Amino acid sequence: MPIIVRIDVELAKRKMSVGEFAERVGLTPANVAVLKNGRAKAVRFSTLEAMCRVLGCQPGDLLEWVEEDSP
Repeated sequence: MPIIVRIDVELAKRKMSVGEFAERVGLTPANVAVLKNGRAKAVRFSTLEAMCRVLGCQPGDLLEWVEEDSP
């Protein structure tokens, strides 16, 4: 998948646990894991906004586009 989610990097910078992050954002820890592991198919803007608010970052700090390898 060409979109990489960098939640783990931002959590590590802030020494914040997944549980604390999930609670403050309003997600379940399982849904945070889906995002962290790149299995999410979509992210609501309201969720992205909440994640940025909690982490004090910009959307570009959480999401990165990388070109897929061509066959």
